[in-house]
Amino acid sequence: MKLVKKLMESIREYKTASILTPVYVTVEVIMEVLIPFVMASLIDKGIEAGSMSVIWKYGIILLVLAMIALAFGSMAGHQASIASCGLAQNLRKDMYYRIQNFSFSNIDKFSTASIVTRLTTDVTNVQNAYQMLIRVAVRAPIMMIFAMIMSFTINVKISLIFLATIPVLGFILIWLAQHVHPYFERVFNTYDRLNEVVQENLHGVRVVKSFIREEHEDQKFGKISKKIYVDFAKAEKMLAFNMPAMMCAINVALLAVAWIGSKAIIVSGNTPGIAGGMTTGELMSLFSYAIQILMCLMMISMVFVMVIIARSSAERIVEILTEESDIQNKENPVTEVSDGSIEFENVAFSYAKKADKPVLDNINLKINSGETIGIIGGTGSSKSSLVQLIPRLYDVTSGEVKVGGVDVRNYDLETLRDSVAMVLQKNVLFSGTIKENLRWGNEKATDEELIHVCKLAQADDFVQTFPHKYDTYIEQGGNNVSGGQKQRLCIARALLKKPKILILDDSTSAVDTKTDALIRKAFLEEIPDTTKIIIAQRVSSVQDADHIIVMDDGKISAYGTHEELLKSSDIYREVYESQVKGGSDDEQ
Repeated sequence: MKLVKKLMESIREYKTASILTPVYVTVEVIMEVLIPFVMASLIDKGIEAGSMSVIWKYGIILLVLAMIALAFGSMAGHQASIASCGLAQNLRKDMYYRIQNFSFSNIDKFSTASIVTRLTTDVTNVQNAYQMLIRVAVRAPIMMIFAMIMSFTINVKISLIFLATIPVLGFILIWLAQHVHPYFERVFNTYDRLNEVVQENLHGVRVVKSFIREEHEDQKFGKISKKIYVDFAKAEKMLAFNMPAMMCAINVALLAVAWIGSKAIIVSGNTPGIAGGMTTGELMSLFSYAIQILMCLMMISMVFVMVIIARSSAERIVEILTEESDIQNKENPVTEVSDGSIEFENVAFSYAKKADKPVLDNINLKINSGETIGIIGGTGSSKSSLVQLIPRLYDVTSGEVKVGGVDVRNYDLETLRDSVAMVLQKNVLFSGTIKENLRWGNEKATDEELIHVCKLAQADDFVQTFPHKYDTYIEQGGNNVSGGQKQRLCIARALLKKPKILILDDSTSAVDTKTDALIRKAFLEEIPDTTKIIIAQRVSSVQDADHIIVMDDGKISAYGTHEELLKSSDIYREVYESQVKGGSDDEQ
């Protein structure tokens, strides 16, 4: 019930269409149920009596009823389409907006492929099920009730045949629901993996081709596709039992109606007026009602199958809609960051709540506003984890991270993140022009401001070589610019925010040392009041910093200037000497 309630919250502006559909369907059903009743009178009072005036009279009534049924049926279909498509649109929008508010830890819980499947296949399944529910699932019970009432008014004994059929079909539907649902649940989870394989293959197509791994990728895709086929086949085999079982019940019921009804007509013909006797018109009406009732049961079974399929999808959608972000604003949050000072007090952090070992442990650090801080350390030393706590992409497990003297958890999230610009390891450009990508930093920035930050990031020179300059279109993922060019554009985008804190997470790794030095020089001269944190693998990228942090195994191993660390830190000295030696070897 909670599942349905949560989904129904996304109907919103399409409530009218959702209400009108059952109303129109009800009118359509009433007209269709009256048609056999009028048909009986046409046969008995018109055709058998040989009265043309009666035939014309009931013929016109039948035509009017059919036209009304057609009109309301069309309107019901139209409204059902509006309601179901509207629900699908709102579900996608609600999920997408929900995902935008997720913290990194929430996003880590769902894979990208899984989110894409939920936004596409799962929503389509729910859309189709909803359309059937507000139209077919309303039409079938109403028609069955009205048809049952009309058939009982004609002949109670024969109508009892329909009542005997319903429990049999109900048992079949319940059995299917219990046994088929687990298969579809497993199938949609496997769809996530299938989408993940496709996504990885397309994203890394250059690597696949360079290592000649097409055959391996084909086999990997085929294996997962086969798994989906096997599970779907098992589920469909069970569902396939539904149709023949329904048809068997319908045919048995029709044979019973024909047998008992024909005997009643014979009795009525031999002894007119006898109780339990029937006319030909009444038998024809009963046949029509029998078909209507049993077809309703067929429709209910179809809806039931669709609901079984959609149930798994609905659960996956609601899982997104009910996921609460781990990072929320407190009541009356601080809406202004005074300066770029940063302080870590006894900070510990783990990605998993029950991790055996913390990613960061006992971090104590104070950075003054406007300082340039370098961070260096081996792979897995938690350099990125450290800086991601500053804009509150993750929350600390214990301790405090302060920006401008205030615990980051007390800030309004938008205010905090607007004051902290971060260029991550994986630089991302979106499809659109260079101008559009840069204006992610400030959507109201002028062309002059765009050019200025690009000059600071050493990006203007290569942008000017493009035929369309700043109006050059960036392909999806930035595939039409080099890694170094992408990094410089991302740095320019971050500078456009005019942040109080600028974090570069190994974001100059793809540029040469000369360009790297020019970028750092521009930072020193143009944004002296901005706190700059530079994570790098090259010592040359951080040796001019005010202080350098050496990370090792989630802890601060050493802290000081370049000269101090050469004397006091074995790790720093070893990295420096290996790079200097490597550089001299290259020169020889």
